[in-house]
Amino acid sequence: MKTLRLPVNRSLFIPFIVAGDPSADLTVDLALALQDAGADVLELGVPYSDPLADGPTIQRAAARALAGQMTLPKAIQLVADMRKKGVKIPIIIFTYYNPVLQLGEESFFALAQENGADGVLIPDLPFEESGPLLELSERFGLPLISLVAPTSKQRIEQIASAAQGFLYCVSSLGVTGVRETLPESLGHFLGEVKRHSRVPVVVGFGISTPEQVAMLKDACDGVVVGSALVQKIEQLLERLQTSEEKNAAIAEFASYARSLAAPLREPCSSR
Repeated sequence: MKTLRLPVNRSLFIPFIVAGDPSADLTVDLALALQDAGADVLELGVPYSDPLADGPTIQRAAARALAGQMTLPKAIQLVADMRKKGVKIPIIIFTYYNPVLQLGEESFFALAQENGADGVLIPDLPFEESGPLLELSERFGLPLISLVAPTSKQRIEQIASAAQGFLYCVSSLGVTGVRETLPESLGHFLGEVKRHSRVPVVVGFGISTPEQVAMLKDACDGVVVGSALVQKIEQLLERLQTSEEKNAAIAEFASYARSLAAPLREPCSSR
């Protein structure tokens, strides 16, 4: 099994963007900007017409990408384009299960491996039903990243002890989206997961401000930021798609991403 090339002794900053939002070429530009802003891993979301785990921000991004004819194979091929342009950090393909089923599970893993992806994450695949995909992930050397939620309770130990790459903790119930506050019970939940996990434990869903990142950094090994970045892309849409303003808009996006990563780069209290 290929292991993810993760930096040691520092908290991970893992941004999420949607492939094809606002276009394939701009997705590559934004990935490079995120790498420059200090991203340790990139989650590349594949747009889907019925994204059960996603709130309105990511749903709108998916709709824009689908309107631009983005598909699962095209999204995976974007990884190869990113590699050619200089993206060196690990890239995780984040996709719902139905597009994988349509493409064919084996074809999906083969294409991901061929295009230089480093792992896959399928949010609507229950852990109990992941056996066949785990076998394919072993065969193709691509970690299948697991999700664990506060509702997992008795399953936390089982999911955490089998985790590959890193373990994605869902901070709160419901769909993705910017949240003003995080649950008070989150620290206890993360502590429980870390007790059983042999891989880095990262937390996502609702993390949208540098203050929230700072609050979480000692409780976990990294944070995933999605909706806040996708919302920033939405705010910059017009400028990103205007040749005279594109570079300035990408620089503004990178600066925003850097502000979210900044608390992770400050000295930690001992864990």
